[in-house]
Amino acid sequence: MLTIDTRTIAAPADRVFRAAAEVERWPELLSHYRYVRFESRRADGGVVAMSADRPFGPLRWPTWWTSEMWIEPEAGRVRYRHIRGVTTGMDVVWELTPVPSGTAVVLTHRWDGPRWGPLRRPAAEWVIGPVFVHGIAARTLSGLARHLEQRND
Repeated sequence: MLTIDTRTIAAPADRVFRAAAEVERWPELLSHYRYVRFESRRADGGVVAMSADRPFGPLRWPTWWTSEMWIEPEAGRVRYRHIRGVTTGMDVVWELTPVPSGTAVVLTHRWDGPRWGPLRRPAAEWVIGPVFVHGIAARTLSGLARHLEQRND
C-alpha cells in the first residue's frame, strides 16, 4: 500500500517542521486527534502512542497506533515506523521543502498490509489506505495548514 498526501502550506519551513515534529501538541491543534503520548524520548524522537478519529458522517471511528519516531531537521524530514496496532510495519515520512509560496509537504505511507493472510492486500489497498490513512492524513495536513496560516507561532 502506498498513500501519498501533499499540501503547500503558506508558512516558512521552520514553522511547518516544528508543527510536524511537535506531535504532542496535535490534540490541541487538530480536533480529530484523541491523544499523543511519548512512551520514551530521545533527542531525535522516541516512541509515541497516537490515537485519531476517522469520521463517517456523524460517527467517529477511533484508531490507534504506536510508532518509533525520528526527527531529522537537517533533511526537513520526520519519519515513523509503526510498531504496534493494526498498521504495524507501516513506514511514514513527512518531507518538507521550501517553495516560494511557503512549504511543500509530502506525507508518504508505505505498508505491506496487516498479517491477515489473503485479505492483507485488499484490506490495505481498498480500506485501510484510502479510507483510514488518507482520511486522517488529509485532515492532519489541512488542520496544521489552517493553524500555521492563521497564527504566528
